[in-house]
Amino acid sequence: MGQISARVAVAYHTGKGHTGSLAEAVAEGAGDIPGTDVDLVPVGQMDDRRWDVLDAAHAIVFGSPTYMGGSSATFREFAESTSPIFADNMRWRDKIAAGFTVGGSMSGDKLQTLTQMAIFAAQHGMIWVGLDVYCGWNSSAGGPDQVNRIGSWLGVMAQANVDQGADAAPPASDLRTGSLLGRRVADLAHLHAHGRAGYVAGRVPVNSGL
Repeated sequence: MGQISARVAVAYHTGKGHTGSLAEAVAEGAGDIPGTDVDLVPVGQMDDRRWDVLDAAHAIVFGSPTYMGGSSATFREFAESTSPIFADNMRWRDKIAAGFTVGGSMSGDKLQTLTQMAIFAAQHGMIWVGLDVYCGWNSSAGGPDQVNRIGSWLGVMAQANVDQGADAAPPASDLRTGSLLGRRVADLAHLHAHGRAGYVAGRVPVNSGL
């Protein structure tokens, strides 16, 4: 059997560029896995081609800033615009899903944003993947240069100082954390794609009455 490629899409909104920098780090990490095709999809600029990219992806990593305790209005508009996909027999069912967010403060209720994304993915029947990186900066010997410095496992939480541009924030440690998430998603997308190539689930059609 020839090599099966995996397609990973990073679907994100960025306000001032900080979340965009993290999206690029996630995409770079996914691209480090051989045989992975990666697409960056800015969800504020959706068109037919970008919807086709998401439909074709084995995995979609969602990204948004955390604004006022949740995802941005632009990301929410995108999420709501996927209703026809949900109605089409949950067309994104069984895709791998993951998420990341950036906020100005160290907490900033970023967990709320990731929870919204995870529930959004669950409504589509997607398979959520968290971060498998041990927490950094949890001892006197640690520091802000460690990966997963905020200690998040549902997805990547990054912090960007509000007085710094995207060229300086989020810091390198948060970008490395995003890259690690991208690598994990790509690894699992390959595993999933190889498994699906040899197996077709016997699924009862939705609303079949059985």
